[in-house]
Amino acid sequence: MKVDCIIEMRYNDKKTAENILKSVKVDDYNFVDSQLKDNIIVAQISAGSIPSLLHTLDDYLSCLSIAEKIVNKH
Repeated sequence: MKVDCIIEMRYNDKKTAENILKSVKVDDYNFVDSQLKDNIIVAQISAGSIPSLLHTLDDYLSCLSIAEKIVNKH
């Protein structure tokens, strides 16, 4: 079974979204397809099972959180 999830993260401006996307994009591999649309990061996450999807989603959101903290400090 294949399970997909699309999440959107909206930021105050495009530059912030770009910097955060650059930080997390390197870890996309075959699990996540993340794109930038104006000031929104759109990520499609695919997995072979619901537990695997939840694990990938948890990892991705953790990476986003760290990237947000770093970008917002500057």
